[in-house]
Amino acid sequence: MFAVVQVGGSQFKVGEGDNIDINGIEEKEGKSVTLDKVLLFADGHDIRVGQPFLKEVKVTAIVLKHFLNERVISYKYRRRKNSAWKKGHRQQRTSLNITKIAVQ
Repeated sequence: MFAVVQVGGSQFKVGEGDNIDINGIEEKEGKSVTLDKVLLFADGHDIRVGQPFLKEVKVTAIVLKHFLNERVISYKYRRRKNSAWKKGHRQQRTSLNITKIAVQ
């Protein structure tokens, strides 16, 4: 059994027990989160496709941890102008553990 969920503009194929890393959310560690934007659900021969989302399928996950993604370096250089700048950025990320895929 698996589902395809949309979280923050990204789509993930998830099953029960899977861990996914998504863009940072405000929920505290250890709390439960419901992902209700389910695009597809498949369980053997039972395949459901949303238009765009399935209202009867909910995916429940637990927030494992919050962390920072790898550093992205932005560097701009203008030749012969004595001008350059370098900036770094680390995006907030959240790790989720999928606990349950429920069909109503």
